[in-house]
Amino acid sequence: MPARSVAESLTATDHGKDLAPVVLVHAGLLVAGGISLALDRPAQGWGVLATVVAYVVALQVVTRGTDLAALAAFLVPVSVFQVLPDWVLADLVGTLRFPDTGGLRVDDVIPVAMAGMWVAPLFVAVALGGARPARAAVLSAVIFLGSELAAPVLGLWEPTGDTTRWLGVAVYVIPAEAALGWATAVAFTATRRLGVAHRVGAALAVSTFYLGALVLSHFLIDVAGWGITA
Repeated sequence: MPARSVAESLTATDHGKDLAPVVLVHAGLLVAGGISLALDRPAQGWGVLATVVAYVVALQVVTRGTDLAALAAFLVPVSVFQVLPDWVLADLVGTLRFPDTGGLRVDDVIPVAMAGMWVAPLFVAVALGGARPARAAVLSAVIFLGSELAAPVLGLWEPTGDTTRWLGVAVYVIPAEAALGWATAVAFTATRRLGVAHRVGAALAVSTFYLGALVLSHFLIDVAGWGITA
């Protein structure tokens, strides 16, 4: 099935009945997420984890039998592997921190909930972009900019270290998150007809590419002096 079928599934009236449950799942994510974030610690962390797990499962169910099912499934391993770039930023580079709000954490650094938290923004970016890399990149940059603005206020994560900031957002992450949307769309369209091993490998490649984009962007924006010496 060509990549344009993803775009068609969002615009064709025949698919309206398929899209209604998808919209409801995302509305439910916002409502449940808001309730979870209003809780005190450690209930807050556990609530966020439960909300993310419920959303990921619900998305797989409501997209089953539609053009969006393959995308929803592909984003699960992508989101799981996204723990690795976050882990590097938080534990090695020192430009990211996840407050301990309760719940399970990876190496006492990253909430396990982050392993599923990337599904929603990438699903929206790639689906609305029709799985076209350039459109997915633009949408990803816009969506993640909103996330980066809201995250410190909500207590999900926050930038740390010596980085260039705009409205509290570490600037270097935005080009990298645009690259993430591009890479996700490319990997998805290239492997959607292949076996599970190929799709999981592509998901790992996306996160590895994203980590490289983060480090390069951080270096170019915050570290490199751009001087020429003799």
